[in-house]
Amino acid sequence: MAKKKTFEDAMMQLEGIVQELESGNLELEKALKKFEEGVRLSRFCFDKLEETEKKITVLTSDASGNPRETEFENNTDPTEDE
Repeated sequence: MAKKKTFEDAMMQLEGIVQELESGNLELEKALKKFEEGVRLSRFCFDKLEETEKKITVLTSDASGNPRETEFENNTDPTEDE
């Protein structure tokens, strides 16, 4: 059974493609294929982000179904890991 692609997997692949394209060491045909793959991965990531935003909107809606905005509370201390 094939593993379902995650946002994180796609982002890692996209970063690799960007590095390859920026290196300038690819032949035109290979660069074009990499670019096409990058566009596909970019769209996948965009769709995942959009889907996640919609879920968050639903989860944070008030009783009438209207989205309510609340300030994000970051409860972690960035110096804890140091």
